[in-house]
Amino acid sequence: MEYVYAALLLFKSGKEISESSVKAVLSAAGIDVDDARIKALIAALDGVDIEDAISKAAVAPVAAAAVAAAAPAGAAAAAEEAAAEPEEDKAEKEESGMAGLGALFG
Repeated sequence: MEYVYAALLLFKSGKEISESSVKAVLSAAGIDVDDARIKALIAALDGVDIEDAISKAAVAPVAAAAVAAAAPAGAAAAAEEAAAEPEEDKAEKEESGMAGLGALFG
């Protein structure tokens, strides 16, 4: 997870996200660096629009909360039942939805 955080920090600061810059951020934070993980991160980020990925990730929970808040009482009970799904089903849904930048969190 810290490798992704390093990339996001570099992105937010307007710096180039490269193997050397990610390694520098992680080393500065006192983290033992695994060069293979850095290479995998850089390869996974190739062609990814980080700004777009962040905006899509930030909107989903907010939209779900707004829908739940606007739902009538009967729908709230249905929402609670849906939230009580077995953990296995939730894990399968999360795994199937992972792609691009999201796959780095797995």
